[in-house]
Amino acid sequence: MITNENLASQQQRKLAPEWDPLRIGTGWEVHELGIPQIMIESTFGDSHPGSGHLDKLVEAARKGIRDAGGHGARYFCTDMCDGISQGTDGINYSLASREMIANMIEIHEKATPFDAAVFISSCDKGMPGNMIGMARVNIPSILVTGGTMSAGPEMLTLDELGHYSAEYERGQIDRARLDWAKHNACPSCGACSFIGTASTMQIMTEALGLTLPGSALLPATSPDLIEYAYQAGRRCVELAREGLRCGDIVTRKSFENAILVHAAISGSTNAVMHIPAIAHEYGIELTGEDFDRIHRGARYLLDVRPTGKWPAEVFYYAGGVPAIMEEIRPYLHLDVLTVTGKTLGENLEELKQNGFYEKCRKWLDDFNQRNHVHLTKEDIIRPFDRPLGSNGSISILRGNLAPDGAVIKHTACPEELQNVVLKARPFDSEEECLDAVLHHRVEKGDAVFIRYEGPKGSGMPEMFYTSQAISSDPELGRAIALITDGRFSGASTGPVIGHVSPEAQEGGPIALVEQDDLIEINVPERKLNIIGVKGERKTPAEMKEILDARKKKWTPKPLRYKSGVLRLFSEHAASPMEGAYLKY
Repeated sequence: MITNENLASQQQRKLAPEWDPLRIGTGWEVHELGIPQIMIESTFGDSHPGSGHLDKLVEAARKGIRDAGGHGARYFCTDMCDGISQGTDGINYSLASREMIANMIEIHEKATPFDAAVFISSCDKGMPGNMIGMARVNIPSILVTGGTMSAGPEMLTLDELGHYSAEYERGQIDRARLDWAKHNACPSCGACSFIGTASTMQIMTEALGLTLPGSALLPATSPDLIEYAYQAGRRCVELAREGLRCGDIVTRKSFENAILVHAAISGSTNAVMHIPAIAHEYGIELTGEDFDRIHRGARYLLDVRPTGKWPAEVFYYAGGVPAIMEEIRPYLHLDVLTVTGKTLGENLEELKQNGFYEKCRKWLDDFNQRNHVHLTKEDIIRPFDRPLGSNGSISILRGNLAPDGAVIKHTACPEELQNVVLKARPFDSEEECLDAVLHHRVEKGDAVFIRYEGPKGSGMPEMFYTSQAISSDPELGRAIALITDGRFSGASTGPVIGHVSPEAQEGGPIALVEQDDLIEINVPERKLNIIGVKGERKTPAEMKEILDARKKKWTPKPLRYKSGVLRLFSEHAASPMEGAYLKY
C-alpha cells in the first residue's frame, strides 16, 4: 500500500511552494492538502442530454472520495452533440473532438499530477475521448458512465427521427406528426436510448474492466446510478493507495472480451474505430481483422434498437453487461483483472450472490407496469442457444475498392444486398447524395458512393441522414447500397458500408470509382471490389490496369480546412481502419 507521503501529489507538492496557497485559494482546506488527491474529469456541460446531468454524478463521486479519506478536484471538458450538428458542417468536428478531449485530459493531469482519477462521461466522443485520455495518463482510475435516457411515448427513441424526417420530406406524414416526434424523442437526460455509439462505448468500458460491475448503461434517472458514482469515488481512493493503474488492468485479453460483447450487442460500427485508437494508447495493436475474426461465429443476443425492437432503457432491467457476459461466459477470458482488484470471473460470481439480478428484475417489473407490456429478461437478452444471429454483427470487407478494409454491420443489412453486384453512382459530398436519394434520382441496383468524407477529407463525419433516407425508403432500402470513406451513426441501419480505406483524399481506390462501374459486395466472403466498367465485367488484371491508369490522372483535392482544429486533424489523422487517431 502507498502511504500518503509517497503519493504522486505529495512528491509534486514538495517541489512547488506555490502549490499549497493556490489550492487554498481554490477552496481546499489545509488538511486536504496532504491526503489522496483525485481528479474528477467529466464532460459535464449544457451541450446535450448525455452531459447535462453529469454534475450530479460528479458530486456523488466527490462525496465518495471525501468519505474514503481523499479530496476530489473537478475538471471539465464537455463534448459536442453529433445529433445537434448532424447534416451540417458542424458534424465535421465530431471525430476531432475525441482527440481534443483526450488531449485536455492529458494536460489536466500531467500539468498537476493527481494520485488517481474518476472519469465521468456518456456520449459518442466523450466516452472514447475519456478512455483514450485515461489510458494516456495511466494513473489509478475508474470510469462512471452517464447512462441512457428514457424512451418517449409509443417507446419513441431518437434513432427514429431520421425516418420521420425522410417521411416528411416525401410527403408521407404531415408537419404535426414530425413535430410530435421531435418534441417527445428525448424525454430525459442520458445518452440516446438505443445501441448507438454512446451506448456501445458505455458498455465497452465495463467489458474492459474499467467500471464497477453492473454499472454501465443504467437509466440516467435511476438512483442506482448516483450510488454507483458514489462507490466509484470511494473505490478510486483505494486504487490510489493500491497503485493499481489502468495499464495493469487493460490487456489484449480485455479487448478480446470487449469485442465479444460488442458482437453480442450488435454494437456501433464506430467502435471499430474507437477501440483500436484506445488500444493504441496501451501499446496494443488492434485492427479491423481482430473484430472480423472474433465476430465470426459469435452470438448476437441483444434485441435493442436500432437493429432490435426495444429501447436501451430496458438493457439494465435485463441484467445489463453482466447478463450478456453470463450468456457468453465460456468464451470470455475470466481471469482478466478489473478496477475492483478482482478478476472478471470473481466479479460475475459476486453479482449473482449480492442480489444484483433480483434488483434488475424488480426494475423490469416496474417498467412493464408503466408501459403495459410483458417483457421478460429473455425478450431483451436472448439465451445463448436462441440468438438473434450466430455470426456476430460486424464484417470487415476487403478488395481492390478497399485494400485496407471497410466496415459493414451485416445484422442491419438486408440479406439480398449481402452478395450482390451493383452499378456505381459516385458523389463527392453527402449533400449532393442526400438530395438525389430523397428525390429518387438514384435507381434500384445502384451502389451510391459518398467520398472525400474521410478523416483527411473533411474530418470523417457521419452519413446519418443519407443512410436513414435509404433505409426508410420502401423501394430503395432493399435495392441499393451506400459506400463511403466517412462513417455512420450508431443509429444507422440498412445497406451501408463505411470507413473505406485508404480514403479518397489520399488517393484510395474509392476516389477512382466512375459512373456505372460494377461493384461487387460479398459479405460472406468479405469482398468489396470494382469488377467492371460501364456495366461490363472485366478480369482482375484488366481492372488493375484500368485503376492504375485512372490513378495517374487523379489529383488530390485541396485541403478543405486551412487553419484550426480540422486542419490539424486532416494533416495528422491515421486511416479510418487504424482508428483515425492523431499521428505525429
